[in-house]
Amino acid sequence: MQTRRHFVTSIAVAAALCAAGLPAHAADTIKVGILHSLSGTMAISETSLKDVALMTIEEINAKGGVMGKKLEAVVVDPASNWPLFAEKARQLVSRDKVAAVFGCWTSVSRKSVLPVFKETNSLLFYPVQYEGEELEKNVFYTGAAPNQQAIPAVEYLMSKDGGGAKRFVLLGTDYVYPRTTNKILRAFLKSKGVKDSDIQEIYTPFGHSDYQTIVANIKKFAAGGKTAVVSTINGDSNVPFYKELGNAGLKATDVPVVAFSVGEEELRGVDTKPLLGHLAAWNYFESVKNPSNAAFVKKWKAYATAKKLPNAATAVTNDPMEATYVGIHMWAQAVEKAKSTDTDKVIAAMAGQTFKAPSGYTLTMDMTNHHLHKPVMIGEIKSDGQFSVVWKTKEPVRAQPWSPFIQGNEGKQKL
Repeated sequence: MQTRRHFVTSIAVAAALCAAGLPAHAADTIKVGILHSLSGTMAISETSLKDVALMTIEEINAKGGVMGKKLEAVVVDPASNWPLFAEKARQLVSRDKVAAVFGCWTSVSRKSVLPVFKETNSLLFYPVQYEGEELEKNVFYTGAAPNQQAIPAVEYLMSKDGGGAKRFVLLGTDYVYPRTTNKILRAFLKSKGVKDSDIQEIYTPFGHSDYQTIVANIKKFAAGGKTAVVSTINGDSNVPFYKELGNAGLKATDVPVVAFSVGEEELRGVDTKPLLGHLAAWNYFESVKNPSNAAFVKKWKAYATAKKLPNAATAVTNDPMEATYVGIHMWAQAVEKAKSTDTDKVIAAMAGQTFKAPSGYTLTMDMTNHHLHKPVMIGEIKSDGQFSVVWKTKEPVRAQPWSPFIQGNEGKQKL
């Protein structure tokens, strides 16, 4: 009789939770969504973000979880398919009832899911550098805005230390991030007196692999004066591009390349010896020396080994991984402060959150624009696939989501 009564009570509790739109175990855990491509052209970049998110969740759970509850990750694979990102996002927030989603890499995937998060008043934490020209209540941007990466990188290329470039090849994958970033860079270069004839834009599809003609054309363009390449190539196309640079003998001393989407993870598949001196601009590199980063790198390598991740023996960290790690910790802090996972309460609690990041800087979530104040670093590729930091800002830089170099953006920097 007691067993039957207990069974009936359990069914009633579960039914009540379902009626409220909550999973039956909601009292014990808080679900969070992980929305990253684990297959397709972007898997080379995004798989590690899924893994570092799971590591971060384990770390938080080991310290007691959030509000005394363990975090439970719900992982989905949108497979580098942009419409599928929206479908998977809706699954996470409407069916799985996650409290927040951490994910996306490309801007086209982020643009795809935005209507879902706005319609359902849910939270997305986006961990990758992007083109700006966007500010959404339901998104926290933990990667760089253009003034925290693209603009400082081009300024460096134009400086004496960066080689004094006068001509620029803007080379990218054909979608919103490269095209919008290059629109901003064109306007910036024009403000610096660079003529349109000294700027060349080239775009290739996702997954493009034949860069022989493009690299030959870059060499020809460079004959007209000191030239640099600004690369917004995304995903696995970076591997054949850098291989072709090596094949063509295009050294950094001849035509330096600064990349915005190539980090330690992408360089694992490339012979880096011919690429010495080429650059990347980020807000973090694995090679930075400080106690916070030493602990982060050690933790990641131990996690990769323990979980038997592919290439665990050569596991590396990178900028979007750090941004993922910071974003999850900040969200957890905000939930604790709000004493709730309610979206509007968490948004209010996120304002002004700080976190001592592996970069060595204390990062702050801006009170008005949902972007982090971040340092800017420029690194040279080394033969071991790591980067030597050749320039960095002294302090974190406040993001400008709407570029001041685009007409009509005045007064748009706040939600």
